[in-house]
Amino acid sequence: MADNSYQAVNFHFSVSLGTASTDIDVRFQSVTGLDSTLETETIKEGGENRFEHVIPVRRKYGPLILKRGILTPSASGITRWLQDVFENEKIVPKRSVTIKLLNQDHTTSLMYWTISNVWPRSWKIGELNAETGNILIETLELNYNMLIVRS
Repeated sequence: MADNSYQAVNFHFSVSLGTASTDIDVRFQSVTGLDSTLETETIKEGGENRFEHVIPVRRKYGPLILKRGILTPSASGITRWLQDVFENEKIVPKRSVTIKLLNQDHTTSLMYWTISNVWPRSWKIGELNAETGNILIETLELNYNMLIVRS
């Protein structure tokens, strides 16, 4: 059992996209967009002028944004998936993606998030610049329609 007396740090995590072909394929430097918002609707009650009722209507999620060093299509199942979507217009959603927050030894999952029906919204490649020696970063923006949190 994890020691609950300290807050977890945010740099021990792993990402699983289900059918990713290699371990290096799912090594991301950052993950953002694990959020859920309740949309609301306002109802004005006849005869009651002191306040309005605000009720929850539906949930809204994401988008999930993943960043990593770019990989060639031959080394990356995710890159091939993105090529199919953006070059061939073959949108095949991933059934689920799991993001795990790990302990300091990377042996135990402290909590994890599972998102469902995942498909790419955008694929951005970082700046090509001959004056710097930075790693070329690709940014994946993924749409999803369900977020489940477990510990």
